[in-house]
Amino acid sequence: MSTYEQPGHSRSPFRVYTPASLGDAIRHYRTEAGLTQSELAAKAGIQRSYLSELESGKETEQVKRIFRVLRQLGVRMTLDKADW
Repeated sequence: MSTYEQPGHSRSPFRVYTPASLGDAIRHYRTEAGLTQSELAAKAGIQRSYLSELESGKETEQVKRIFRVLRQLGVRMTLDKADW
């Protein structure tokens, strides 16, 4: 299932079903903000290598737990650009 509309267009909201689709969304919004991985990692207080793993769709233990909770609740996640 596609997580976004068409390349080069505003892709909002992102439907997040897997670690890979979460990584796609994070990468999209990071590049849209004009940030490098290093810059975003510093702003978020995480290691750049962890951000890289997220963007590549690696199923970290934290991500695995989040998806497990969502599945048990029968809900899905969408990411949309915040207006704050």
